[in-house]
Amino acid sequence: MLETLLTISLLHWVVLVTPGVNFVLLAQLAVSAKRSTAAMAVAGVTTATLIWATLAVSGVGVIFAAHPVVRLLAQLAGGGYLLYVAWRLWRSKASSDVDVPVHLTLGSAFQLGLVTNMLNPKPALFFGSVFVTTFPANSGCSLIVAAVALVYFNSVAWHLFLVVAFSVPRVKRGYQRFSHVFNRVASVLVAAFGLKLVWATVEEFRSKDLT
Repeated sequence: MLETLLTISLLHWVVLVTPGVNFVLLAQLAVSAKRSTAAMAVAGVTTATLIWATLAVSGVGVIFAAHPVVRLLAQLAGGGYLLYVAWRLWRSKASSDVDVPVHLTLGSAFQLGLVTNMLNPKPALFFGSVFVTTFPANSGCSLIVAAVALVYFNSVAWHLFLVVAFSVPRVKRGYQRFSHVFNRVASVLVAAFGLKLVWATVEEFRSKDLT
């Protein structure tokens, strides 16, 4: 049981620390909004993690394997969403005052984090494939519950760390100076993630007979 949990934790941390749309979202909120707003976005992101993990152990991986079209459509939706986020980032203006809060209610921040991570292809792919295949055959309920709790804890720890790190005054001042550049770079990175996912999905559609 311990070996399985260590393996899951290691693989999950690799996914977590790889920069993606969650990183961009929380970094921006942490430097340009109240810490409570960013924390509520973390709550939304981590709730989505819990949902994905629960769906995975409930058989979503089996569904994706049995119906590849469903998985590919989900990937296309995720890729399209990332391109939309990239477009919004590219059009965003540099902040004139980093201390001016983003106009988000706590509920809106939670919803933003939840929707962003639910449509994020990284957790969808991780939990729909790697996560469920790590379990040994005939895994007991205790191992499954422990694994779900573990990935949820990892997600909370990492995303709260991002909020705290990017809300440090020195980091805020640096963001204020280079916010426009940061937005443009983040836009390119997120767009690259989205285009890569869409391209890979289209190629898979073309290479397989999914009818």
